[in-house]
Amino acid sequence: MNVQSELDGRPVLVTGADGFVGSHLVDRLVDSGADVHAFVRATSSGELKNVRHQGEEITVHRGDLRDKHSVERVLSTFIDFSDTLIFHLAAQAHVGESWERPYETVDSNVTGTLNLLQSIVDLDLDIAKFDTAGTSEEYGNVDDEMRDSHEFHDDGQVILSERSPVNPTSVYATSKLAADFLTMNYHDAYGLPAVTTRMFNNYGPRQNPRYITGTIITQALEREIVELGNLAPKRDMCYVADGVRGHLHVALSGNPGEQYVYGYGENVSMREWTNMILDIGAEEGYWERPEIVQDEDRYRPGDSDVEELRVGYEKLHEETGWEPQVEWEEGIRRTIDWYANNTQRWYGRVDWR
Repeated sequence: MNVQSELDGRPVLVTGADGFVGSHLVDRLVDSGADVHAFVRATSSGELKNVRHQGEEITVHRGDLRDKHSVERVLSTFIDFSDTLIFHLAAQAHVGESWERPYETVDSNVTGTLNLLQSIVDLDLDIAKFDTAGTSEEYGNVDDEMRDSHEFHDDGQVILSERSPVNPTSVYATSKLAADFLTMNYHDAYGLPAVTTRMFNNYGPRQNPRYITGTIITQALEREIVELGNLAPKRDMCYVADGVRGHLHVALSGNPGEQYVYGYGENVSMREWTNMILDIGAEEGYWERPEIVQDEDRYRPGDSDVEELRVGYEKLHEETGWEPQVEWEEGIRRTIDWYANNTQRWYGRVDWR
């Protein structure tokens, strides 16, 4: 697939464009010659963190997805186009914060998605594709009553694909599953050319330091201990550039009305991931090997933690040729380098001080 030729001059709207994955997607779209429109939340300062460097190359729309009037105002920009791509990445995306801010999480993730979908219908927009970004957290843990509906690897690990049952265990996961279903509701009812994507755990430069990879790296850069929560869960860690490529492959080649899941295809315990990061950082001279300390206050509430996540991305690979390109070690090196050289971008956002 020639992404450059597919995107050159094409109108594209990205919600959550100033966020972690959204900003990397904006970079790739600009590099491919797309007519990029960034939907970002209006703030009192109006400051952009992650796409400021693209200021001359993109059109910025400020608004709030929870406000349908501002959503319609932004979407009306695309009334005269018929080949617009919409990437819906805006969300309250932190599992822990979804317990601290449950109402805001549901309002942003569910109402925000509904406002987008209904506004497209109300404005009678003729778009090429609408991609709602979901999450691997929607799968949760294997319910014993549904075990026979799951696929398992020879080593006994569950493999999660488009066919796997869902079992969300957090406010965040439930809100994202609702957004997925709303997207398919509008496809079924109005023929909206929509797809849903479930990315497995993305990591990389610009990610909020409250996520596991960032909190490991920022603590290691600043002190002699790394304080973490439960290290037993296993996650399928996918470098952000591969995640962005997945979105593009689905939007350009995916079938409307279908779901696509993707990630690295292997998983790793959070203890192993922590040790991998700390070893690489020590080898590269960023720190002397810190001590790992577990703090029960950093655990997820009750039984809400997800034990293991591992993707089977065969569908996306067979239909579009997508597969991950960045090995864990290389992705970790790039991510450490960004945090080490951009202290001002994360210093005031950590949760371990």
